[in-house]
Amino acid sequence: MEELKQKYPEAIEEQITHLGEDTITLKKEYILPISNHLKTQGYNFLSDLTGVDLGVDKNPRFQVIYHLYSISTHKRLRLKVNLPPQNPTLDSVTPVWKTADWFEREAYDLFGITFINHPNLTRILLPDQFEGYPLRKDYPLRGR
Repeated sequence: MEELKQKYPEAIEEQITHLGEDTITLKKEYILPISNHLKTQGYNFLSDLTGVDLGVDKNPRFQVIYHLYSISTHKRLRLKVNLPPQNPTLDSVTPVWKTADWFEREAYDLFGITFINHPNLTRILLPDQFEGYPLRKDYPLRGR
């Protein structure tokens, strides 16, 4: 964590350690360089990536959360990136971790978060003709 803070001091918005787990909130433009750096530091497995809708009246409204794991050291790290309500976009980390492919497609499909330079950003769970994003808090509970 300290090395990351020294190398990218302007990138980190918040750092929390709770119950032995580290969480770092990053500025969105740093997700790709920091992901590349963390992979070289041994975080070689992206175990999960998910989107979160914090609420219609919130700014930031969306978050993308990455759960990283180092197979050799058994350490875990959580990265968070806040996104604005309008045009929630973020660089794809599929060049760093191939497992991001389906995770990013799921966040796109259910939350409408667009991942720039994703190799195949298409719906993964819902039909192509489906309208809207069902995990957004403003999606009607009974559907459209």
